[in-house]
Amino acid sequence: MTYNFHPLLVHFPIALLFLYSVIKILPLRRWVPTVAWKQIERTLLFVGVAGSFLALSSGETAEHLVRPNHQLVEMHALFASLSTWLYGALLAGEFLSVANPYILSKISFPVVTKLAVFLEKLLCNRVVSVVLAVLGLIAISVTGLLGGVMVYGVSADPV
Repeated sequence: MTYNFHPLLVHFPIALLFLYSVIKILPLRRWVPTVAWKQIERTLLFVGVAGSFLALSSGETAEHLVRPNHQLVEMHALFASLSTWLYGALLAGEFLSVANPYILSKISFPVVTKLAVFLEKLLCNRVVSVVLAVLGLIAISVTGLLGGVMVYGVSADPV
């Protein structure tokens, strides 16, 4: 017998990535400068993205077990994938910022080196990262809204 683990796996990544976005968007570094915000952001982002990939894979199984409205499921899956990849891009930028100093000295391909430096600068740019965090927050909110509609119907939706 196959069980639907999707409801168990989706809530933690949503909470972690939501919190990551709030920390990234608000000027908390200015308000509370004594906290190591970068490490908190990286931890929330890593665990949240890893959990969201688990939630995506469990969503595929849940789709075959429950069989809700096909169009609603496809829209839910689209926004879930979009939010995962937006936060994944942010995680890639953080990974490159940590790994580039170690990796670039060992790579002898100038094209790869230039690409890695370009991607790091792009994805770690403050404006770009905040825009990606806002878009990720919107996408994850729409995903949750559509998931709620699938479970509770449109009459229970407060929006």
